[in-house]
Amino acid sequence: MSPPKDDVKNHPGSGAAVSQSPVDDAPAPDAVQEMKPWNPYRAAKDDEVGDFYFKRKSYRAALARYQDALAWKDNDAIANFRMAQCYEKLDQPTEAIAHYQEYLKILPQGPLSKDAHKALQRLHASETPETGQSTPPRN
Repeated sequence: MSPPKDDVKNHPGSGAAVSQSPVDDAPAPDAVQEMKPWNPYRAAKDDEVGDFYFKRKSYRAALARYQDALAWKDNDAIANFRMAQCYEKLDQPTEAIAHYQEYLKILPQGPLSKDAHKALQRLHASETPETGQSTPPRN
């Protein structure tokens, strides 16, 4: 299969993205390695359906929809925040902490950042080391 005759003129530099290394037929270091689906509309719909399940306290179903949203749109702040809430409700604090932190990485001053910080303090306070005692919240 070959590119169209005027591909170089219409898309300059596109050949570098799919070029092969002449040494061992390995992809060039800057070549496209993997394509992921990206559809923010599907992600928004999954967030919406996840909210529906969350309101009905079906946390596992909501979690699945938020995970689907992240499959369609990496770095979906709302999906990360809602997943953290689901994990918290499902008594999985380690996963909840990771997703609250991911939300704060994406939107450090976002509309839910205060709630995320409060949740992190609460979760860090409830984590217990091997001695069985609670640790104080981090500032």
